[in-house]
Amino acid sequence: MATIEAQATWTTERVALLKNRIAAGLSCAQIAREIGVSRNAVIGKANRLGLSRVKSATAGQGRRAGVPNGARTRIAASQRTLRAVWAEPESFAQAPQPSANRCSLFELQQWHCRWPMGDPASENFGFCGCKPAGDLPYCPAHARMAYRPGARVARSLRL
Repeated sequence: MATIEAQATWTTERVALLKNRIAAGLSCAQIAREIGVSRNAVIGKANRLGLSRVKSATAGQGRRAGVPNGARTRIAASQRTLRAVWAEPESFAQAPQPSANRCSLFELQQWHCRWPMGDPASENFGFCGCKPAGDLPYCPAHARMAYRPGARVARSLRL
């Protein structure tokens, strides 16, 4: 039991090795294996010594919590499409006729406007079916109804 206790103490050599390995950028698990202590012991000692693991500048750049890069690109593209739709006041007046391109749920494809039309309980329920605006699920007329700009955006667009 005395040998385990002797191995678990932080000697000046182990502390120096810990500082050296943290500066080198090794993970806590790698340092623990080299020194012969647990990973939690390495984390605890590093915290008590005030040592912080320096993360690379590019590791956290361009990241937002919980939003992958591809999703941010799609969101930005959707916002650009919406700004273009909101900038065209005539597209609101050009609302499609209720039965012009109507399609059922089974006929609905990715290139159809997904705006529901009618009562879902009725037999003639369907979807708009017009061509959607950009990557939005709705045609320009229905996109203007579905996505209302905030007050600040509306002022910038003068809607």
